[in-house]
Amino acid sequence: MTTIRRSETDHHRRSSKRDGVQEIRAFLLETVAQGALGPGGKLPTERELATRFALPRNTVRKTLSQLEAEGAITRHVGRGTFLADIGGFPADSITHTSPAELMEARMRLEPTMAELIVINATPADFERMETCLDRAESGASLDDFEVWDAALHQALAAATHNRFMIRVFDMATAVRHQTEWGKLKDRVVTAERRLKYQQEHRAIVEALKARDADRARAAILTHLQHARRNLFGF
Repeated sequence: MTTIRRSETDHHRRSSKRDGVQEIRAFLLETVAQGALGPGGKLPTERELATRFALPRNTVRKTLSQLEAEGAITRHVGRGTFLADIGGFPADSITHTSPAELMEARMRLEPTMAELIVINATPADFERMETCLDRAESGASLDDFEVWDAALHQALAAATHNRFMIRVFDMATAVRHQTEWGKLKDRVVTAERRLKYQQEHRAIVEALKARDADRARAAILTHLQHARRNLFGF
């Protein structure tokens, strides 16, 4: 009984935190869309965001870490947090896309990135992928893993050096942060599945670094099929 109560409390806490994170992201998206914040623009401080949304400072800090990992913002000690000059923050929110629709699109789109990455990726791109892998594997919580899981997929898109592909993945990232997607992952991502995802991520990056487009394409598809089975049962 105690275990069940603790599980319910943990789930409630994670859901409340996700709702708060969504509020911050929605606020920043709206600010960008309205033109009040452009590339290089300075964001409110952690304290200001925490006060505005009645959230703990550590929740705000993790949200900003997530945005930084995605390349949407940059943070400088002593100066503040700024919207990235290039890349990342989608100017609109894709609010009516279901997790199933997103997964269907990803399965059609992501394997096609392999050839572009093999052709265009730089050593810096591969270094970024390795950083994402290392940070995901060393993360102490599922939230930490999810930050760097999303960042890895964004790094793969960036390594295509194709602005259309990058923009599409900006939108996919926005959908991944919807509350519905987060609650679904909360229910299905176990420690065992997380370990398997990390192994699949390694296989993808190894194939790309070997400039083997066919192997990379197959590894990406295998990973997405596995994730779909875990999420939806088929």
